Amino acid sequence: MANQIGYHQSSRIKLNLKDTFMKVSSLLGATVLALVAGQAAAQYTGPSQNPAITDVARASKAADKSQVSLEGHLTSKVRDEHYTFEDQTGSIEVEIDHKRFPATPVSEKTRVRLQGEVDKDFGSNATIDVKQVTVLQ
Repeated sequence: MANQIGYHQSSRIKLNLKDTFMKVSSLLGATVLALVAGQAAAQYTGPSQNPAITDVARASKAADKSQVSLEGHLTSKVRDEHYTFEDQTGSIEVEIDHKRFPATPVSEKTRVRLQGEVDKDFGSNATIDVKQVTVLQ
């Protein structure tokens, strides 16, 4: 009987240790994941070898994925999430996700800065995939 009690206590201790190990492992994994995700969100903000393109004329001829920072006006809505953008050098179609639009109303008279990248599919005109919209006036 004494051996049976010792055996059951030993099994319970092993189970408790296993549960504790699993909880600690899960907590450690979640902590590492949170740290890695936080580091992935950080961005370099210093000088670049490839500065952003700043006018529509150059953006329309630029390579796919080229970074742009354009200032001008959204002059019309083409279709859902697609607009015509104009600056002093020309016009280009831009795509702006609803979630990227500022809370401030924007009209054709509102001066904006669009930051994003050139989207150039084979055989079609370049468009701009907008990542940030800033109202300037």
